Amino acid sequence: MPETVPYRYCVVDVFTREPLEGNPLAVFPSAAGIPEHRLQQIARELNLSETVFVYDPTTDGCAARLRIFTPAREVPFAGHPTVGSSFVLWQTRRVPTDATHFQLEEKIGIVPIRVEHEHGERPLIWLTTPPITFGKTLDPVACAEALGISPKDLLPVKPQFVSAGNPMAMIAVRTKDVVDRSWLGMENSRKLSGLSDGPAGFFVFTPTQEGAYSRMFAPEHGVTEDPATGSATGPLAAYMARYELCQPSAGTRLISEQGTQMGRRSLLHIQFNDDAGKNGIEIGGYVTPIIDGAIMQVPSN
Repeated sequence: MPETVPYRYCVVDVFTREPLEGNPLAVFPSAAGIPEHRLQQIARELNLSETVFVYDPTTDGCAARLRIFTPAREVPFAGHPTVGSSFVLWQTRRVPTDATHFQLEEKIGIVPIRVEHEHGERPLIWLTTPPITFGKTLDPVACAEALGISPKDLLPVKPQFVSAGNPMAMIAVRTKDVVDRSWLGMENSRKLSGLSDGPAGFFVFTPTQEGAYSRMFAPEHGVTEDPATGSATGPLAAYMARYELCQPSAGTRLISEQGTQMGRRSLLHIQFNDDAGKNGIEIGGYVTPIIDGAIMQVPSN
């Protein structure tokens, strides 16, 4: 039999202060030594929205290097893995516990992290969203049909791909009830994502007084529905600002509530650094530790 080596990992719930809510994330804080071809297998075995493998940085000034995997593929950037891994680095003192800023190295590039300390509480951890790009618009009728809702349920703004590293189709609807009734399976996802440059996520939301109420479907990434999508929340904020679905200014804070329909309520904090997000949109959240364990059987070859 091939030699096996155990590797420690932890599971944290991201974008929540409540255990067993938010978006669960597996983090391997010392991934050096895990064979390259086993990384995707481990992510598929754990079957969470994402699994993160942490390495020493190769870029000066970064606290760590992250590799992020969904059950189906590696992605260049994702929000809840970035926030969750930042918390693990803080909790394990890979960064000083009183640090207010540090940087992470990801496939998309350097991601700045800001830590907002609260007396007696776990910190609120913020990431600066990578550059956001607007892509092709989608046919509203086709989107409505794919989601199983009526075209009349959509707000009068065109659905559009917006990306901060992972293409996300932003689809604005009229009410929370419409969000809750929406659903996107693999076949319809493939039809709609044909307009993108590759597999995409589909972010259905309605504006609220606090910010937004939302769901995200990404079947082609192996994620039927994601409880909290940090990489979509910066694009969400930029899309809402562009189409006047919110009124941002420097320092404006919003909250996107996601995952409620699937029983994993998540609160994703949004901060604009100017009135259109051109100088950075920050996404923040709390993190709750849940599991500390090890994978005992990782073949070394």
